[in-house]
Amino acid sequence: MSDTRMLAAALANRSAHAVLGIVSAVDPSNHTIKVRIQPDNVETGWIPDVGGVQAGNLRVSCPSEPGTHVALLPLEGDGEHLIAIGAVFDTVVTAPVSPSDGQAIQPGTMLIRAGCGAPPTEMNGKAGDVSPQAGWCQIGSDGVILGAGNARLHIAESGISLTIGDVTAVFSANGLKVSGGDIQTDQHSLTQHVHLMGSQTTGGPVG
Repeated sequence: MSDTRMLAAALANRSAHAVLGIVSAVDPSNHTIKVRIQPDNVETGWIPDVGGVQAGNLRVSCPSEPGTHVALLPLEGDGEHLIAIGAVFDTVVTAPVSPSDGQAIQPGTMLIRAGCGAPPTEMNGKAGDVSPQAGWCQIGSDGVILGAGNARLHIAESGISLTIGDVTAVFSANGLKVSGGDIQTDQHSLTQHVHLMGSQTTGGPVG
């Protein structure tokens, strides 16, 4: 007489299950990828890439890059037909940190950051260098922050601040305040202009 537990275990082992793999090739036009399934390093054919966001007319696409660590799931339990369901951070390709404070993103906050360093294309390779010029967007309880290089725009309940290098402009209910720089038109400077008084000129602006 057969043990039903042994039969169930044998059936489970014959069923295809979720696996991890590393992206080896990308076709952005068709949003498909090839993946080397780990640990056997067997390459799949072209399979659907990790889905972005699709909600009616709104679509967000972010094709995988060679070296990306992805999770694969068999369709209807068929191990020969896989689909990538998500990318996985690991010790080599780590989660991005906030350019705002250099800390890891906490629950309740979302960060979109480009230029985090390309995934390694070799098994023992290293991730690429982070680009300080790349754009990023962070959404949290304190508002929305957009940045690229040394430029940063912070939209909060109290106002909007724009910082580029050492110059900061803050637009709030009290008006517009600029610190660390000058306000200029194509002909005039707020901090350096003078007024004519007859044939003489006044001094520069005070206060």
